[in-house]
Amino acid sequence: MNTTLPLATEMANSLRALAMDAVQKANSGHPGAPMGMAEMAVALWGRHLRINPADPHWPDRDRFVLSNGHASMLLYALLHLSGHDLSIDDLKAFRQLRSRTPGHPEVGLTPGVETTTGPLGQGLTNAVGFALAEKLLAREFNRPGHDIVDHRTYVFLGDGCLMEGISQEAISLAGVWGLNKLVALYDDNGISIDGPVQGWFADDTALRFKACGWNVIGTLDGHDVDAVDQAIAQAQHSSERPTLIICRTRLGHGSPNRANTARAHGEPLGAAEIAATRAAIGWPHAPFEVPESLRAAWDARERGAALQQQWAERLTAYRAAHPALAAEFERRVRGDLPADFEETLLNAMLQFGQSRDSVASRKASQQVLAALAPRVPELLGGSADLTGSNLTDFPGCGAVRGGEFGGRHVHYGVREFGMAAIMNGIALHGGFIPYGGTFLTFSDYSRNAVRMAALMKLRVVHVFTHDSVGLGEDGPTHQPVEHAASLRLIPGLDVWRPCDAAETAVAWTHALQQAQRPSALLLSRQNLPAQLREPEQLVAIRRGAYVLSDRPQPQAVLLATGSEVGLAMAAQQLLDGRGISVRVVSLPCTTLFDRQDRAWRDAVLGRGLPRIGVEAGVSRWWGQYGCCAALGIDRFGESGPGPAVFEHFGLTAAALASLVEREIDAARAPLAASL
Repeated sequence: MNTTLPLATEMANSLRALAMDAVQKANSGHPGAPMGMAEMAVALWGRHLRINPADPHWPDRDRFVLSNGHASMLLYALLHLSGHDLSIDDLKAFRQLRSRTPGHPEVGLTPGVETTTGPLGQGLTNAVGFALAEKLLAREFNRPGHDIVDHRTYVFLGDGCLMEGISQEAISLAGVWGLNKLVALYDDNGISIDGPVQGWFADDTALRFKACGWNVIGTLDGHDVDAVDQAIAQAQHSSERPTLIICRTRLGHGSPNRANTARAHGEPLGAAEIAATRAAIGWPHAPFEVPESLRAAWDARERGAALQQQWAERLTAYRAAHPALAAEFERRVRGDLPADFEETLLNAMLQFGQSRDSVASRKASQQVLAALAPRVPELLGGSADLTGSNLTDFPGCGAVRGGEFGGRHVHYGVREFGMAAIMNGIALHGGFIPYGGTFLTFSDYSRNAVRMAALMKLRVVHVFTHDSVGLGEDGPTHQPVEHAASLRLIPGLDVWRPCDAAETAVAWTHALQQAQRPSALLLSRQNLPAQLREPEQLVAIRRGAYVLSDRPQPQAVLLATGSEVGLAMAAQQLLDGRGISVRVVSLPCTTLFDRQDRAWRDAVLGRGLPRIGVEAGVSRWWGQYGCCAALGIDRFGESGPGPAVFEHFGLTAAALASLVEREIDAARAPLAASL
């Protein structure tokens, strides 16, 4: 340790050294941002952040989000030095296969990482979700003299995060919601991969945030630990607004020849420049070596244990004063469903399984929500300004919007991407199961956040209504054709397209039971006929696909999803009149069906029979189920009344029946020729 330098400077230099050493060893990574944000990290992690490295999941800890996730070595160095279960050997394995220190932070892999970041702007938006969840939980559970929910969310972000459009969605909502416990520290270094940003990012960032209702502190010297420390302390006194702290820094600070250059952003410094940097900052230690005196200065375990113990004592007092509330709070933060959820599930299946009403599946979804929400208080809904179309509200849900926080339905405004990423933050925070609605065609806007939910294994429910050309007059801009197939390609995402109220009820209850898997519910605008089922068929819906209607010695199998199940059933009736027997299989969730055992899949699909798929969307994906033909739409839609549009595209029972006949004849032809 260099005793001529202040302790805070030495602590910052330890972060710089670990970052440049790990990137150099991996021959890959981003040393510039970690080196530039080192003093910011000393101020926050060394003086303010309330965490316990021995228990990274302590419910009332502060949350830290590294939105500019390419600076991951900063976070890994902080986690290691503060005492988390992350060794120096883990740092040496940076960016290596199966290491705990991947190129970008991944939640669930590295202790202390709160969210997976890398796609810029989404970490900031996740942080808005964290802060909203804290605010809503505090309102719901805190009582006078018993503040068991009282923590802050801090986020580091860079120029790239603010260039992404999602950042505007996030900061606008954070401002209107008055998320005063959200503190963002902006690494204002003016450099991106292509060089100085003035040519493509000349925003007045301070005015932008002020216009959205934020406190703004700075610009200040981001390499002055005391200045950043004081700014954080000032932000903590904000009672109505989130705070942005603008920290002017130098990318790659400490590097004599690479600082403030684009090369420092995403390239190893090189052995010669690292040696020069060590000399320039007065760091004489070998690679990955940190003196014990500095390790002691960084170690947060003793302080963190004391903080958590103080909270545990408050929780004990809370249990004594409010035992029922305490039990409910602890259940919610564990992520457990209510003890009577199986009964709730059974009641929902019985109620909606017996329904004979012809309703749109979006309406059935609302009816299911009305039945589930009183029994599952952690359900937190919302819509991207389409509540009356998505039908994501329910009786008595109340509103969450500027000035109102007592409800359970969030008004996100026209912000599909922001909504999806905020829901990810809410789910990561814990205490809620978030769901949110928009039109299926606009899943394109939110897709990357949907993908991130699947990557992070989050219990998030996406309600995508107006799921086909059946929505009618709004035309091809609003009529999805490729979206269902596209969403099914996302690993770890369950995609449901129910055909009636019964399948919609199963879709919802199954989605809530998936503690480590997001779900997408694709729901119709138009009414769908209720299908008759035996009890065992109702249970079989939970396997993703099942035989809905069979005939003795079927000659073909019809596979259908959503609104086209009714079409398949009508085609079966037509074929009955022609002496042709077919089986109808409903596939409400192909991704779930694909996880079933081979015996079930073979029993449902049948063997040795022609298979014909039907869905009001692209037809090519049916090949995975061995379909010899499919009725679908392989072009963009048309504007007109829904039934007329279906007729225009040949999505009729008569057309489907004729297709089945042709495929049966085609299957017979080789056999006849061989006789």
